[in-house]
Amino acid sequence: MQVRGATLDDLPAVSALAEALVELHHGFDPRRFLRVPGVAEGYLKWFTRELENPDAIILVATGAEGLVGYVYGRVEPRDWNMLLDRHAALHDIYVSAEARGRGVAEALVDAFAERARALGAPRVVLHTASQNEAAQRLFARLGFRPTMIEMTREL
Repeated sequence: MQVRGATLDDLPAVSALAEALVELHHGFDPRRFLRVPGVAEGYLKWFTRELENPDAIILVATGAEGLVGYVYGRVEPRDWNMLLDRHAALHDIYVSAEARGRGVAEALVDAFAERARALGAPRVVLHTASQNEAAQRLFARLGFRPTMIEMTREL
């Protein structure tokens, strides 16, 4: 397996994985996590723009079977609303079902953190769905600690 920066040619496969990530979250809580038509196409447009953003990090994991995972985030400035100083926000990570259990997610997170450090970020911050206990175990094993709990109320 290899982890490397995403290229324009990777983005259709990355966008398909992003759509799977949206479906996973929507399945956890359809009132909280949106699902709209054209998710993959929207991600393709978004990621195409983000490839030009020097603060964006889009990495892919590839193996013999092709592209099996991705991670996306950005280095963000101080955010007074979130009470966060400069940081790298890890927004998305997804590994295809057939590639899970082989260290792909760990390699992606480690490479993301390395790239974020190189861009001057002193920390990585992420959110994970409360129902996604496997992801929470992974992140804890990789040194992340809980700092916030999001709560939602329907109106």
